[in-house]
Amino acid sequence: MRQRNPWLVAGGVLSLIASALHLGVIAGGPAWYRFFGAGEAFARGAERGEWWPAAVTLGIAAVLAVWAAYAFAGAGLMRRLPLMRTALVAITAIYLLRGAMLIPALTVPAMGGTFNIVSSAIVLVYGLVYLIGTVRAWPWLSRKEGLA
Repeated sequence: MRQRNPWLVAGGVLSLIASALHLGVIAGGPAWYRFFGAGEAFARGAERGEWWPAAVTLGIAAVLAVWAAYAFAGAGLMRRLPLMRTALVAITAIYLLRGAMLIPALTVPAMGGTFNIVSSAIVLVYGLVYLIGTVRAWPWLSRKEGLA
């Protein structure tokens, strides 16, 4: 049995928190859509009782939960999932690319604003946690073992 990877455990927990926050936005309604920066179209759609803001937000929550599962599997807490290396590299890249939006948020006035700066910084941290965890897990991820 290999040693657990605390970086990917942390990444999984962070992704689960993000997933739960998205579910909270659905429950919190229009004010929460606005507070968490989903955009006025989402908030107005939620105010009108339209289905699509909740569906999109639920889809994002589901993706984040799957990402958490990949992190936990990569950490050795659960059975390996299909395409482990590919998935963890893709998840890491997505988080880092979204986190890289911190640069224009800090340097381009039209892209700035508290929400963009804070959310970009948070997601950059997520990406760095996944990056460190994936790099540390790489030798194990390269093996064709069936169980963690």
